[in-house]
Amino acid sequence: MSEAQIVITPVSGKKGRARFVDLGREFAARLPHSVPQLRGEQLELIDSGKNPFFGHARTQLFVAERGGRDVGRISAHIDELALAMPAEQGFGPGTGNFGYFDAEDEATAHALLATAEDWLRTQGMTRALGPISLSIWEEPGLLVRGQDHAPMIMMGHHPAEYRGWIESFGYTTAKSLLTYELDISREFPPLIQRIVKTGERNERINVRRVDKSKWDQEAAIVLSILNDAWSDNWGFVPFTPEEVAYAGKKLKPIIHEPLNMIAELDGKPVAFMLTFPDINSELSRIGGKLFPFGWFHLLRWLHKPKQANMRVPLMGVLKELHNSRLASQLAFMMISEIRRAAESEFNGQRGEIGWILDDNQGMVAIADAINSTVNREYLIFEKAL
Repeated sequence: MSEAQIVITPVSGKKGRARFVDLGREFAARLPHSVPQLRGEQLELIDSGKNPFFGHARTQLFVAERGGRDVGRISAHIDELALAMPAEQGFGPGTGNFGYFDAEDEATAHALLATAEDWLRTQGMTRALGPISLSIWEEPGLLVRGQDHAPMIMMGHHPAEYRGWIESFGYTTAKSLLTYELDISREFPPLIQRIVKTGERNERINVRRVDKSKWDQEAAIVLSILNDAWSDNWGFVPFTPEEVAYAGKKLKPIIHEPLNMIAELDGKPVAFMLTFPDINSELSRIGGKLFPFGWFHLLRWLHKPKQANMRVPLMGVLKELHNSRLASQLAFMMISEIRRAAESEFNGQRGEIGWILDDNQGMVAIADAINSTVNREYLIFEKAL
């Protein structure tokens, strides 16, 4: 008996999005160390009426069926802002993306990739880059190292075999993204401590906690620095004003003042560092479900996390200070203050920094200097269409 045919179906609307998300949740549940996420949040990210990413993007979701059963999914999407970026920065004219990639076997994986590529070609694209789900600021890359431990907040988790399936369909590595693990119960090396103390004596420098009572203004400061600081980086796509407002609203519940810093030079904000307590530990405990009692446990945890590990997903220093000693000094000052707070106020033991581009020499040097080590690697692949 021949194997049943794989049928790829485009999905849309409320029912289609629910089918797409629930299928992804089924795949995640099969994977060791995976953490169930909140279904409502996952649905919102692919809803054009709620996520402002769709204000500058075209997207199509696909589901693969075989024998009457869903066996895979993929998104194909084009970010208009990414098309406008210089090609040497990763995106550029003609570059479309695939994301939300899940497949039961290699044949299904290839059928899904072929379908996404065909859709991108119909939209005039000449290159596919992925997986990126959906925005570069959400979950970029395929996990290829680090499947042996649970992911932290806002990080993807994928089976090891996906890499081979993607590469066997003609994709090559475009970029490697790294995360670094840090023991936050340990003091930084003496040299870093001296750099921090020297900065604390500099009257021009003020490293302060974010003021959550003015969070909208603080979020605007942070994201304006980010848009400047990262503007020359590989994969950069600027935040729109709508995305700034949306991100600020979504991040507010996990913002704790002692863990988030803005650095000022002569009274001007020039750098920031955001740190999130790892909500995945609580999501794992409640099974990713708010009802019947998950919402109560989650709200209590968000108010004051206990024994929480930490992730530093974003930091930035204005470009005018790049390649200066001051830039690294500000980074060390912020992360030193956050480390102390994470340990003393939240009983944190472990931190994770990243993602960091593998060729970002400045950030890699900072990670190395504080004795952190690579614990996870994600790859973004590319292919000419």
